[in-house]
Amino acid sequence: MDAIQAAEPLSRPHKKPNLFRIAVATVVGTAVEAFDFLAYGTAAALVFNKLFFPQFDPVTGTLAAFGAFASGMLARPIGGILFGHFGDRIGRKSMLTLSLLLMGICTVLIGLLPTYEQIGISAAVLLVVLRIGQGLSFGGEMGGAMLMAVEHAPPKWKAFFGSLPLVGAPLGILLSVGAFALVTRLPEADFLSWGWRLPFLASAVLIVVGLFIRQGIDESPEFEQVKREKAQARQPLEEKVPLGELLRAHGKSLILCIGCKIAEVTLIYTFLVFSVSYAVSKLGFSRTDALHALLYGAGVLMFTIPLFGMLGDRIGARRVCGWGGMLLGIMAIPIFLAVGSGSLVAYSIAVFIAMAFNYAIMIAPQSSLYSVQFPAELRYSGLSIGVQFSAAIGGGLAPLISATLVQTFDSILPVGIYLAFLGVVAGTSAFLMAPTPQDARRA
Repeated sequence: MDAIQAAEPLSRPHKKPNLFRIAVATVVGTAVEAFDFLAYGTAAALVFNKLFFPQFDPVTGTLAAFGAFASGMLARPIGGILFGHFGDRIGRKSMLTLSLLLMGICTVLIGLLPTYEQIGISAAVLLVVLRIGQGLSFGGEMGGAMLMAVEHAPPKWKAFFGSLPLVGAPLGILLSVGAFALVTRLPEADFLSWGWRLPFLASAVLIVVGLFIRQGIDESPEFEQVKREKAQARQPLEEKVPLGELLRAHGKSLILCIGCKIAEVTLIYTFLVFSVSYAVSKLGFSRTDALHALLYGAGVLMFTIPLFGMLGDRIGARRVCGWGGMLLGIMAIPIFLAVGSGSLVAYSIAVFIAMAFNYAIMIAPQSSLYSVQFPAELRYSGLSIGVQFSAAIGGGLAPLISATLVQTFDSILPVGIYLAFLGVVAGTSAFLMAPTPQDARRA
């Protein structure tokens, strides 16, 4: 009887996935998470130094706000480890639901948080705690969404479908930057008093919508296959700790994923957080002009990511990622010279190119490329940890490093050199990774 019961799941055919519903669910979920996570970055550049760190001079207060921003980025690897562990043992779908709920709670609470003037240093402490909660959530979200898309996709469309959850990031940018572009039109006193809170509080509505949509998707077929194989072999999924097995057997793949990811995540957070502060404080642009440049880049990015995903299915995800990194190595210095030129037109064009082209070509094929580096039973952990450690090292430190370089050398050129170096690291790492089937066929 036990043998028959163990065999029953193996004979049950897997229901054909609804690819449209899965695409919508992953895009909406990552968009909501990105909106919540990036709203903090925009607020850190515009208002948090005044409301939560006013005891410092303006430069030091900005660095402190960026440091609190970095705390969320540094929490992302821990979220990747925790959510990856249970995602490989329990399933992808349940972890995605939990991550979305955690993000919503933390973001709404930031919108309700008293300021330094009201409760003193406790305001800054609570801000950092909630930022860490956001980081834990985002650390589990991105890897799971990428996997859900790739593991449901047909073999010939892995890179394209894998790119769709990544479209949620620019959509989140549009929502976040667009929301702040609206509230910054308020009089300065109203913006500092209550206007900045509105984007955070609006997150409650988006979270409810995201949770509703995600309830209708099925578990990943590749994870279900792992469960059936374990059941047949009478091996529980809990037999091995995913993180330990990952480090023991797939350490090289993990390091290469981190190296490949670090350039694009540093690039995007340099523009989303540091460039806004730099444009307003150093170049004298208005907050609205600086935010509009980001909006234009993010708007086109929503279309260039799936286009480069399709290119990954045509010529291979490893090739697209690798050459994208090398291209950043060439273009980073001219881009940042344009940013620092003092011209609003040059600044806007540089932001547009960096986001809609350089960033898109590096990130679009990553879901497909990273997923083939790890076996299905360790894939959530491997992909999440690789992506989130890069985010912590690159994205989390990007505003601090950029601000420090500019303050030290009184020039933005060193920031371009820094990004050029990371681009070469990313390209080299990509070419050293295991190929996708499309890469192998064209070798």
